[in-house]
Amino acid sequence: MEEQGCSLIQDQMKKLCLLVVLVTGLTGFYAEVQAQKYAFVDSEYILKQIPAYKDAQEQLDQLSEQWQKEIEAKFAEVDQLYKAYLKEQILLTEELKQQREEAIIKKEKEAKDLQRTKFGVDGDLFTKRQELVKPIQDEVYSAIKTIAAEGNYAVIFDKANNSNIMYANERYDKSNKILEKMGVTPK
Repeated sequence: MEEQGCSLIQDQMKKLCLLVVLVTGLTGFYAEVQAQKYAFVDSEYILKQIPAYKDAQEQLDQLSEQWQKEIEAKFAEVDQLYKAYLKEQILLTEELKQQREEAIIKKEKEAKDLQRTKFGVDGDLFTKRQELVKPIQDEVYSAIKTIAAEGNYAVIFDKANNSNIMYANERYDKSNKILEKMGVTPK
């Protein structure tokens, strides 16, 4: 009977020890979760404060406008050729009609190719944007990483461009701190 009582006490002690370890572990996990810090930035605001970014945007806008005019001129030429063809179509032989149609199609293809070359997915505008803007964005990202490490933030959200952040207390906005880290004085 004594042996059975000892065994019962040992089982209860094991359960109690397991419970203590489990509670201690959960308390530590809860404290760690509670200790995580979050912040946010407004990347759009940050970029607008950087003079080099403004210059890059102006340069891209100028290039875009110039290229758009070139493309519009090409399409206007196609339109002129087509209107002239329609007026003269009745007087042309089948062979001349075929030649004119091919010339119009060729000019239209040239205009579309130019448009794709300048504004396509991997076009000149995209390449120029990567060349001018990406280094600035990389610098912003690097400053965000530094602020996150220094402030021990688990996550830094971006509230620019209609993000899913419904509300953010301004005291957790680290945008100006990012600018200062980059050597830019916020306006």
